Amino acid sequence: MKFKFLATSLAVSLALSGCAIEQNQTSQAVTQQQTNTTGEGVFSQDYLLEELENGLRVMVVKTDYPDVVSLQIPVSVGSRNETQAGKTGFAHFFEHMMFKGSEKFPEAVYSSILKNSGVDNRAYTTNDYTNYHLNFSKQHLDKVLELEADIFQNLTYTEEQFRTEAQTVKGEYLKNNASPVRKLLSAVREEAFEQHTYKHTTMGFFKDIEAMPDQMAYGKEFFAKFYKPEYVSLVIVGDVDPKATMAMVKKHWGAWKKGDYVADIKAEPTQQAPKYSHQQNPGLPGHWLLVSYKGTAWEPAKKDRAALDLLSQLYFSNNSDLYQELVVDKQIASQMFSYNPETKDPGLLHVFVKVEKADDLAKVRDAINRTYAQARTELVDSQKLSDLKSNLKYSFINGLDSSQAIAATLASYMHFERDPRVINQLYKTSDEITAEDIKAIANKYFVDNARTTVTMSALDKAPNFEQEVDLNALVAKLEQAPQAAAFKVLDKTNSSPLIDVNFLFNTGAAADPQGKKGLGALTAAMLAQGGSQSTSYKDIKQALYPLAGSFGYQIDKEMLSFQGRIHKDNAAKWYALVSDQLLNPGFREDDFKRLKKELIDGIKSGLKASNDEELGKEVLYSALYKGHPYESYNYGDISDLEALTLDDVKTFYNTELTQSKLTLGLIGAVPEKLKTTMLADLAGLPKGEQSRLSIPDAPELKGHHATIVEKSAQSTAVSFGFPIDTIRSSEDWTALWLVRSYFGEHRSSNSFLYERIRETRGMNYGDYAYIEYFPRGMFQTKPDANLGRSEQIFQVWLRPLRSNNDAHFATRTALFELDKLIKNGMSEDDFEATRNFLINFVPQMVASQNRQLGYALDSEFYNTDSFVSYVTNKLKTLTVKDVNRVIKDNLQTDNIHYVFITGDGADMQKRLAPEQTSPMVYNTDKPAELVAEDKVIADYKLAIPAKNIAVIAVDKVFK
Repeated sequence: MKFKFLATSLAVSLALSGCAIEQNQTSQAVTQQQTNTTGEGVFSQDYLLEELENGLRVMVVKTDYPDVVSLQIPVSVGSRNETQAGKTGFAHFFEHMMFKGSEKFPEAVYSSILKNSGVDNRAYTTNDYTNYHLNFSKQHLDKVLELEADIFQNLTYTEEQFRTEAQTVKGEYLKNNASPVRKLLSAVREEAFEQHTYKHTTMGFFKDIEAMPDQMAYGKEFFAKFYKPEYVSLVIVGDVDPKATMAMVKKHWGAWKKGDYVADIKAEPTQQAPKYSHQQNPGLPGHWLLVSYKGTAWEPAKKDRAALDLLSQLYFSNNSDLYQELVVDKQIASQMFSYNPETKDPGLLHVFVKVEKADDLAKVRDAINRTYAQARTELVDSQKLSDLKSNLKYSFINGLDSSQAIAATLASYMHFERDPRVINQLYKTSDEITAEDIKAIANKYFVDNARTTVTMSALDKAPNFEQEVDLNALVAKLEQAPQAAAFKVLDKTNSSPLIDVNFLFNTGAAADPQGKKGLGALTAAMLAQGGSQSTSYKDIKQALYPLAGSFGYQIDKEMLSFQGRIHKDNAAKWYALVSDQLLNPGFREDDFKRLKKELIDGIKSGLKASNDEELGKEVLYSALYKGHPYESYNYGDISDLEALTLDDVKTFYNTELTQSKLTLGLIGAVPEKLKTTMLADLAGLPKGEQSRLSIPDAPELKGHHATIVEKSAQSTAVSFGFPIDTIRSSEDWTALWLVRSYFGEHRSSNSFLYERIRETRGMNYGDYAYIEYFPRGMFQTKPDANLGRSEQIFQVWLRPLRSNNDAHFATRTALFELDKLIKNGMSEDDFEATRNFLINFVPQMVASQNRQLGYALDSEFYNTDSFVSYVTNKLKTLTVKDVNRVIKDNLQTDNIHYVFITGDGADMQKRLAPEQTSPMVYNTDKPAELVAEDKVIADYKLAIPAKNIAVIAVDKVFK
């Protein structure tokens, strides 16, 4: 796991850490101006920036990406501002409440307008700001600005909505609590801070969340203090006219009245001694260590911030000597990564490590602190430092590949000083850092009294932690002939300075031989992360670093994709390195052992222990495809992986990675000379005969079945579904895709299931439906490309419920609504709204260059027109009659397989087999018609015979 300095923020994905700014401070008003920064710094877009009289600051950036606009609204309020005891978590809570509408635009109206306009509407909260981000077609800009302005100025909600959402937030907390990384961050912050509000996470203290339903009066007070224009910025990026856009903003937002509140945030006193705590986590596989030091505040003109980030990359990234020692060479650790959130006030700098043996915790702790001591005593290699700065520069530029990416990056910095120039200032400061600066700042911050250490495991204590580290006593060292082509080429080269290359082979996990499940994944890992015959993987990574080049893989049943990105200036050097890995793999025994271990750990710890939601979906696929090439998990079965040999990998490579199965995808300004070299090199692969795998029909599913996976879990995840004959190339696919969107659009509050289970009843975090494989759904909002399959299932995913009873009820609710959909079909209004949403939304699915290439390759696989035109043209000719026919032809509830991931499998089995009633209980009054419906649902028949219910311990899954 790797976090890029400046370009990305773990705070967004974890919603645990960040940095806030009080926007009540006086500042010079920014007059309307066109600032041309082309060629000056890493952020070089022209932009229009103005601060309105009420303190609202507005930034408009016109881009050349057609049609799509991204509106980001960072509000400078996060958990840092929650200064009142017993009232934590409200910044995050209002992220939820801001979707409830206003008097002018009630929730249903608000949602309907956004859905019909195809608006992708989401939000996230960090420690110091809350960001609302909307992506849509440019013709809807004025309406979106009007809607959001009214919500921000006139948010309206009932007590019932407030209490229901508080219940949802509690469920979200329980869901998040399954992650050991989140638990570690929460524990270290509570231990490290005495007075500052960084002591609690964005979610808040659990006791405060439990009390939240009764805090409506305080909620209104909190909103009134912070949702004021001086705390808010608008970042509008896309295919817009800047001056006309600014006029729209003034029309809708100009009358908003300024506030006068400033939070009194206590300064954290200097830490007087090192701190340590151990967190027992029953059932946790492996053992975790977190070493954290107090860091610096956000001051981009000073060297401290930039130097600490550079130091972290030099000494603790995947390219560091310590990573090579612990993860690659000695293989003591299976994971190691650093995280240095940018914070308004001094925060924490973290290094996380996961080990398999408890006795290794102390060894790794000592190695980390020995490395900090090393940073205090040596001067880093100047070339290494220069390469790092080059990598960071190009990484940042490479990430600005869509209007949404540009807007999201700007939003993450606008909350500091509400001026985009801080980005270039920080990079300018970074450019000035010397080896002497790194050493001096290491000596300033990495001292014993600034350290807090946390361990976490199933044990009641970590062994050998009695003797603390003494940094002053440590001493450290640095180590220092072409054939005719038989493959396809999809050439979409253009003038973009960013080049994306995709080596897509029509093979994958479905080609794994019996007893060797995971062989395709391990082979892919060896090619992408195992070095070449002439160069070790460590040396390849070091060579790629100054180029900011990437190269990785994705494996599915019928597709194995090796993808890379590079700036055109560095394309030839990048290709020389990665092509050597792909065409002349090193196949070293030590790399083989390391990568096999990582795959096994990924199944044990990443899937089975820490991701109940993904586990449920993968178990469902396995259950539906018993005896079929799709049965096994893409990354294999543990026992099969353990038995694989290096010779097995070499055989798979030689038989499956052939020209006949290869399509080379190119996009960006690929030099013609390099293109010629690529074609000649790839012609050296074996030609092969088969162009793609031959996949049989899915096994016939008869009746209702359930698989209950029992593991240590505080909530219950649910997935259910059945095979379907309709795939993307089928005549009815677009109509079924529309039905899926209406019933359960992924991570969208517009979908029907989401509204019935999460919004109305506050039961969980979300409820979605799919007709194509969608892995990693808890981490992303849009599906990845290159997951083409000859067989698909219809699937419903219910995000974790608070209890088995709730899971039973929610499953019944989903079945109840699915039965109604099949019986009654969609209404004309729902059909039109969903179609409008998809027509406007589908361009966003290919809004970046690498996604354009990926979806174009998928269209080759399915033999369809380009994705956007294919879907859009089909949607425009659809009628509600067509859609309702497709519902009856494809959807049914006679044959279903259910999967439950739960902490009490026997209890779940007892509920299912005798059709035990599952009453719904609320913490607030609900409408009579809903209560009446709940009584029907509480006894709705899932009809699963006892003989068709299997309870499996999690350690037996994918064994």
